Amino acid sequence: MIIKNGLVIDPASGLSEKMDLLIENGIIKEMASLITKEGEEVLDAAGLVVAPGLIDTHVHFRDPGFTYKETIHTGALASAKGGFTSVICMANTSPTVDSVPVLKDNLSRASKEKIRIFQAASISCNLKGQEETDMDALKEAGACGFTDDGIPLLNAEFCFHAMEKAAKLNVPVSLHEEDPSFIRNNGISHGKVSDALGIYGSPSIAEESLVARDCMLALKSGADVVIQHISSGISVDLVRTYKKMGAKLHAEATPHHFTLTEDAVLEHGTLAKMNPPLRTEKDRQAIIQGLADGTIDLIATDHAPHSKEEKAKPITEAPSGIIGLETSLALGITSLVRPGHLSLIQLLEKMTINPAKLYHLPYGQLAEGKAADLVIFDENECWTPTEYASLSSNSPFTGTPMYGKVKYTICSGKIVYHD
Repeated sequence: MIIKNGLVIDPASGLSEKMDLLIENGIIKEMASLITKEGEEVLDAAGLVVAPGLIDTHVHFRDPGFTYKETIHTGALASAKGGFTSVICMANTSPTVDSVPVLKDNLSRASKEKIRIFQAASISCNLKGQEETDMDALKEAGACGFTDDGIPLLNAEFCFHAMEKAAKLNVPVSLHEEDPSFIRNNGISHGKVSDALGIYGSPSIAEESLVARDCMLALKSGADVVIQHISSGISVDLVRTYKKMGAKLHAEATPHHFTLTEDAVLEHGTLAKMNPPLRTEKDRQAIIQGLADGTIDLIATDHAPHSKEEKAKPITEAPSGIIGLETSLALGITSLVRPGHLSLIQLLEKMTINPAKLYHLPYGQLAEGKAADLVIFDENECWTPTEYASLSSNSPFTGTPMYGKVKYTICSGKIVYHD
């Protein structure tokens, strides 16, 4: 296949120029201003951006255990539609990914899909935060990192030991930062909106207190520590401060946290309920500033499918979380690039090479000899999400016009999605 006439953007090398790509046997064989070769399929990318396939460090495919919400297969389809060629699944399935047999079963089923699906294992057995999993055996069996995502690690010594172990294994440990002792109703920020609803929500101190602790533990342990789905401006400041001190910290921002505020709960109800919750405009702006100055180096969706029946429950009973794979790139372009907060190459850096480096994946860049994992998109096309490849449709962005339309997703040299 020859991809012709596209604007090729590669954040890893800083490349941004119009050129052709020749793909053979799943590999980028040649990149040049003009490539002609008889008998090759030609994909004309005139007017489009050609970038590395996107990588998401934080998705929930709900498989095994909750396959009425999502399956590995439907999750893969949603990923491809959103321009993602690699994703990392969280461990809070049923059974939990805390043993080698469960891990191997997931990876075996994932290997049949058309994108690359990686699996994080849990830090603690059954997500109880008390007994450490066999991290050596899980890493050996293919776990790309460790996380109890969805559940915070409340025992500081336990958390520190897990960081030390992860540092020895040279894999990241990712942390869900919400201290439940501060929270009465999760998923909604404690503030003007929760007051208007007559409930006591989740105050930002619930996140900030654990972020402060874990920034210190990261500094002392030397581990690559990911502060997941950051929601508070103070949390951003903490990460920035400890990074300067030498901690190997990484932070995820989700599209919903840099796009929406707590006011969305009044408009969208349970579709705007997530952990950690949407917070104030001041917090949103602090997250955008953290993205702009590099404090936050990852954009991750926290793709969290739920059924319509679950989300139809009263706001204090409905589960937290939204789907995000199919709107992530567009929300980044709409909320970050078009207003001038980030350049397109900076946005793509946080969605390609940064996650690839963190997880030691040989993807996320366009160069001769590298895997032909690409996304081809029109950054200026306005579109409105109305239906999804995901099994679920729990998104506050349904019906919202946004810019940046994925036209093709190519993984290992094969077209796995086209518009």
